[in-house]
Amino acid sequence: MNKVAAIYFDGKTSRLHQVEFSVQGDIAQVCEASNTLHASVIRSCPLSELRVSERTRHAPRKVTFSDGAYLEINDHASFNAILDSTGYQDSAVVQLQQSWTGTLAALAAVILTLTLGYIYGLPAAARVVAFSVPVSVERKLGDGVLEFFDQHIFQPSKLPAAKQVELRERFQRLRPPHEGSPKYQLVFRKSKIGPNAFALPSGDIIVTDEIIALMKDDDAVMGVLAHELGHLHERHMTRRIIQSSAVGAVATLLFGDVSAVIANIPTLMLDMKYSRDAETEADDYAMQMMDANGIAREHLAAAFEKLEALAPGVSPYISSHPSGSERVMRIRGNN
Repeated sequence: MNKVAAIYFDGKTSRLHQVEFSVQGDIAQVCEASNTLHASVIRSCPLSELRVSERTRHAPRKVTFSDGAYLEINDHASFNAILDSTGYQDSAVVQLQQSWTGTLAALAAVILTLTLGYIYGLPAAARVVAFSVPVSVERKLGDGVLEFFDQHIFQPSKLPAAKQVELRERFQRLRPPHEGSPKYQLVFRKSKIGPNAFALPSGDIIVTDEIIALMKDDDAVMGVLAHELGHLHERHMTRRIIQSSAVGAVATLLFGDVSAVIANIPTLMLDMKYSRDAETEADDYAMQMMDANGIAREHLAAAFEKLEALAPGVSPYISSHPSGSERVMRIRGNN
């Protein structure tokens, strides 16, 4: 009969008992540690009532009884021999944990799942959530942003009032490519950061004096504004906020607050990828809007060429926008 030395705790006191654990048939026995052949039995029970801990390299194995009493066994080899004699088998999960092949396969599956979730699942979920958010709530997301920019980045526009009215009225006359065009407010500002235009969740489309001066073409300006209206139509900023928040939360759980800087790296890179996709969708919206109003797409292509000339050579793989040349080729290729 195989036996193994163990430490027994009755679950009622902290006192430990030096014992021997053995198995006869389908009955487990705990006996007092003794050099005699007839050591007294402390307790016995069917094997089916015992719960055995997972295999470990160094920690004691634990055998727990139904009433909470338990054994700790340090002689792994002898205990494993007893388990083998009873036909005991670890669960499939434990067997995978003990197998390098299983562990690596599980790690690969987790990485694949997370990757597919980041690339496809998260954007899809963010889109559903964003379009479920009432417009009134979305508008509140942009409250105070324009005021912040006015304090730190913008100055009052120097564009003549008549020109501002002309551009507003012309853009208002353009027919959107889809029903349910989002409401917007066209806001002119002079900028410390040069030619720019962007849309806020509040519905404000900011266009700087510098970009109008750079375009020197009202049709090109209409293309840029149509692009920004596309961002509002697709609720890109709201989707980006949802995505960044979700990725940031997961990164914090994985890396912890201590590694906040490291955790922000995947967040930033993923956000860049989603931003490039959003820019492409906004480009499509702008092209459709220009087609619907008889404005040649070449004006939009020329606008991006001028913007690209300001900062050439930026890699599309690390930029938050597709490269200007890439966008120009796509616009002209879809004519």
